[in-house]
Amino acid sequence: MLTIKCARCKRKIFRYIKVGKGKLWHCWKDRIVEDFSIHDGKNIKCNCGNLIGIDKEKWIKLKQDSFITSGSKT
Repeated sequence: MLTIKCARCKRKIFRYIKVGKGKLWHCWKDRIVEDFSIHDGKNIKCNCGNLIGIDKEKWIKLKQDSFITSGSKT
């Protein structure tokens, strides 16, 4: 389980089940366990206003420099 946090303010954005190794390029919506983000149209933002990603129907395309992760990848 990964915790995805805002790179600017360190608040939690998602709790996410990551499958496999490698870089996190997008989040599949059905693997998001908890969602603390703000949905502004297609934009996914943190409470501080930092743009985290773009909603692409089945997944969220993440902006690579806008988040940090902690937890384990399985």
